[in-house]
Amino acid sequence: MRQDPKPASSVIVRRDDRFLLVKRANPPAQAMYAFPGGKAEQGETPEKAACRELFEETGLSAENTNLFTVYDLIDRNEHGAVTSHYRLSVFIAEAEETFDPVAADDALELGWYTVQEIRKLPVPASVLECVERLSDTVSEHN
Repeated sequence: MRQDPKPASSVIVRRDDRFLLVKRANPPAQAMYAFPGGKAEQGETPEKAACRELFEETGLSAENTNLFTVYDLIDRNEHGAVTSHYRLSVFIAEAEETFDPVAADDALELGWYTVQEIRKLPVPASVLECVERLSDTVSEHN
């Protein structure tokens, strides 16, 4: 029996050369650092889910939201059977700079990290790929 992927979204918020990451309290990616995000609610668009999750986890409101990339995240057990399948829509957004985000909901903590710092943190492969792609784009323009 084929199972359709569950929709999920995350948001990349960047200030200068730093990216906002939250430390996850719950699976998937428990105890890892990731962009704010999570599962979509019934009838919610990927963009609305991303904005809601950003607000719930950090208190920040997203502005100028644009789709950056989409991942199929598939977890398998030791026998190769699929245990979870998410279609993750990753957005880039701006957020007000006058407000300092605060970890809430299922975010244990949060912080602003450079690409070099992110490479040393426990992060999902998708997070590292996104920040490196964005850093390459910035350095090409400098």
